[in-house]
Amino acid sequence: MKKYIKSILAIAVPIMLSNLISQLQMVIDRIFIGRLSIESMSAVGNASTPIWTSMNVIFSLTTGATILVSQAYGAKEIDRAKQILSSVLKYNNVLGVAMFLFWLICPQVAFRLMGVDESIIGMSVEYAKFFSPIFVLSGLGASISCLLQVSQKTKIMVWYGISRSLINILLDYLLIFGNFGFPAMGVKGAALATTIAELIGDLIVLLYVLFTKDLPFRPSFASILPAKASYYGQTVKYGAPTALEDFAWNFGNLYLIVMLNKISVTAAGIHSIIFGVELIAVVLVGSMGTATLTLSGYETGKKNVRGVWDVVMSASFLSAVIAILNLLLFVLIPRPILSLFTTDEKVLLAAPVYLFIVGLDLFPKSGNIIFGSGIRGYGEPSWMLKTQLFGTAFVVTLSTLMVMVFHMGIVEIFCLVVCDETVRFILNSRKLRKIRKEAEQI
Repeated sequence: MKKYIKSILAIAVPIMLSNLISQLQMVIDRIFIGRLSIESMSAVGNASTPIWTSMNVIFSLTTGATILVSQAYGAKEIDRAKQILSSVLKYNNVLGVAMFLFWLICPQVAFRLMGVDESIIGMSVEYAKFFSPIFVLSGLGASISCLLQVSQKTKIMVWYGISRSLINILLDYLLIFGNFGFPAMGVKGAALATTIAELIGDLIVLLYVLFTKDLPFRPSFASILPAKASYYGQTVKYGAPTALEDFAWNFGNLYLIVMLNKISVTAAGIHSIIFGVELIAVVLVGSMGTATLTLSGYETGKKNVRGVWDVVMSASFLSAVIAILNLLLFVLIPRPILSLFTTDEKVLLAAPVYLFIVGLDLFPKSGNIIFGSGIRGYGEPSWMLKTQLFGTAFVVTLSTLMVMVFHMGIVEIFCLVVCDETVRFILNSRKLRKIRKEAEQI
């Protein structure tokens, strides 16, 4: 297992640092917004969830390319890997432009379907419109991320995260509050700051990809334009279950926000704060998941299914360490953590309960991330879709009963999330064990 831990860390640590820096930037962004009002926090929470759901569609579809290119690399089929990446670079951009147009022209459609309160829907719409230009380069960004992961050249992502985050924090300070003569734009300023920072960060990574000489899978410009749609079709075949899985998960999360909106605007704001804090640990585990997916694909291409299991066990150990440290932090200093985001005394008094629940949530959630990556890397992405559809139906049904029938509150909703992750983790772990046993019998 030691060799796999080393390989996992080689891929995951640069991505982890980039994501951690980016997440810290998002935390600071939420701290600034929280200083405006709890209503502003609720507006951004309502807007950012469906926006990131849209963004995840592109990155989830690209997961199919990561699986196929990793397997091709394991089988030493370098030309096929390049053809797949050429196709992804060409066709991913169409999705990005379509999503840009939707969030620029008619974001209110999504927010009204979510039941966003009329008192904050205007702020949510403004946030979405100023954020929408990010989608223009999202298809390119997802494709480049795939290229870097499979090539195990992820160190540039650290510089991407640092530059993007520093620019975003500076622009947040200037544009949200109107410091140094800049206009005080509130939530619009937060969205604009993120957009400018993202575009600059993407430009840095693009220049690296164009000029570095050590990317064995980098396709040429001449191969991108005539790239065959059939290769993208293969990518979609593997990536669509992951995209649908992410959509189902995000739909469940969106539905929870709808239910929380029915409780109160404050409840939705609390959800935005608490799960924003949890995301710091989730992105660390997610980096392990990215490495697990890539290495599982390598081992599958080599016909070494036992290696897939060893990769998953190694990543699970590392993720468990992260989850334990995260829970200890939440238990020991809950109030100081939440006081960064709000001065609302009711929220601060409930801090220990909220953070303890999401601290427990990370254990089954990290298990689903790692085991799911192993299952996908083996070549069975549809399984994760099945368990997620079950989980979404579970969350939608029970949250409706809890809020609409039994009039329960936010604590019970948080507990429901933990139950959902735990049930799915049991199902996913059994599936991977079954794959291992079947492979050993061959």
